[in-house]
Parts: sequence; structure tokens; C-alpha cells
Amino acid sequence: MRLHDLHSHSLCSDGILRPQALVSRAKMQGVTVLALTDHDTVSGIGEARNAAAEEGIRLLPGIEFSCLWNGTGIHIVGLNIDPDHPAMVAAVEQQSNNREIRAEKIAAKLAKLGMPGTLEGAKAKADGGVLGRPHFAKFLIEAGHVKSMDQAFKKYLGSGKPGDVKQIWPSIEEAVGWIVAAGGVAVVAHPDKYKMTRTKLGRLLEEFVAVGGQAMEVVSGRQAPDVTRDMRLLANKYGLYASCGSDFHVPDQPWQELGNFDGLPEDCRPVWDLWS
Repeated sequence: MRLHDLHSHSLCSDGILRPQALVSRAKMQGVTVLALTDHDTVSGIGEARNAAAEEGIRLLPGIEFSCLWNGTGIHIVGLNIDPDHPAMVAAVEQQSNNREIRAEKIAAKLAKLGMPGTLEGAKAKADGGVLGRPHFAKFLIEAGHVKSMDQAFKKYLGSGKPGDVKQIWPSIEEAVGWIVAAGGVAVVAHPDKYKMTRTKLGRLLEEFVAVGGQAMEVVSGRQAPDVTRDMRLLANKYGLYASCGSDFHVPDQPWQELGNFDGLPEDCRPVWDLWS
């Protein structure tokens, strides 16, 4: 029996394992089909593919785009993409440039607060991966400005705080367009985590379908049975295929461990039917 984990992250974005180590852990956890879906980058896919071939599991190339919908941040996963397609290459470059612009603005704000060198420090923490606020937070801890990640966000980096700079995010239509152009399947990631009313979430899914989206995560990590029930009902209502994944980032979070989640409900159409 196949075990699909179609949402995972490596240190190429905000995970902590190299792609090779991620694949090895997935194999250890019984995963037979793994999608690497790093935020706004496909840089780890080559290493993951090689590791998957050695481990004897299937690697699906993927990505996770951050988008903006009616003022709310939404994540759209792309599965089974061609990472070398010109549309995907251009999208990744655009997202990287936007993150660089944001990082420079964050660093400028922090410098005015008496914390110089944060851009260089954050880039060192990113180590060539996708640059984001967690890397600034790690540097602020190292430099002695804060004691924890939580404090860094509550004091400086969180929404409305002195170092807050809003990200330049694409629309859902743009992100879905990039994914579809690259031959992939667009999936709404962890829809329950947006804490929307079911009515508002329904409007999101309706618009997502209208611009070419095909699937949603019905199961995301160790979620409550009633959440799975609600997501199943929404997927079936809007004619969406069902995806599942751990959203793995680090090994010490059992609720997001590779392969550690319930299977899809029987009356869902699994997203892998689109490429199997």
C-alpha cells in the first residue's frame, strides 16, 4: 500500500533537514511517495530526486507559494511540477526578488532601532535558502537582542511591530497560473489553518476553482476528525481532488511528522489520480 506525503519542507526554505536527509527520514517513516514543497523555491529538488532514487521511493517535485486573497495570506502548493519550466523559473526568481526587497526594508527598520547588520546576519542563517523573518529572528537571538524566536516576533518582527514589512505576494490567480503552466496541480494548503468561517473558506475555494485550481489538502498533519470531515465535505462540494501531507519542517514536532497522519476519507478523489 502506498503512503503519500505531499507536503514537506527542507532547509532550502524553512525546514532544517537537507533534502537528502528529508527523503531518508520519509523512507524510515514508511512514506512511498514524497513531495518536496519548499516555500518559493525548487532548489532542493535535484538532491531530493537523487536521494529518492537511492532509497527506492518516488519523489514528486513541488513548491509552496505564498499568496494574498482578500487581505489574507494563503498558501498554494504545486504538485508534480516541472521545476525547469520557464514559467516556474521566472516565478521563483520573482518571489526571490520580492523577498530580498522585503528583507532589505526589515533590516533598515531594525538598524534604526539600534540593531545593525541584521541583513547580513539573516542571510548567514538562511545559508543560501529562502530568506525570511525566521532568519532575522535567529540572528537577533545570536546577537543578544532577544532571548527567543517568540520574543523576536512579539517585539520586532510580528504584524504591526517596529520591524514589520508586508510581503509582496502574488494573487491566487498568478500562483495557480505558474503551477499549471509548469504542468503541475495547484492545491490549497492546510485550509483549516486560515481560521476562516466555512462560508468564507467556500468563497476562497470557489475562486480557486475558477482560476484553474484542482485540489485542496483534506488532511494536513495530525488534525481532529471533525476537521477532516469538514474538509472532505468542502472538497466534494467544490469538485476538488483531495491531497494529504504532514507539512513537515523539523523532526521534533510529532503532529507534523512525515507520514504521521490519517488517510484520506474513502469518498474523496485522491489528487494522485491526476498523474498515477
